[in-house]
Amino acid sequence: MSLESRMADLESRQAFQDDALQTLSDVVAEQQRLIDRLQVQLAALAGRQEELSGQLSGEQDEAPPPHY
Repeated sequence: MSLESRMADLESRQAFQDDALQTLSDVVAEQQRLIDRLQVQLAALAGRQEELSGQLSGEQDEAPPPHY
């Protein structure tokens, strides 16, 4: 195997690895954006659940209406 063919092979491998690395980096970045959105949604849902739990517990403490 000549030096030129070995260099061409190494350059080809490096180009493939650079492309693969960029693709993986893009995927990780997209996953992080998705995780960030899901965390915001989860926090909103947790707040809403706390709010509803507070309303339900407040309703249970009230006396029943007079027609009972």
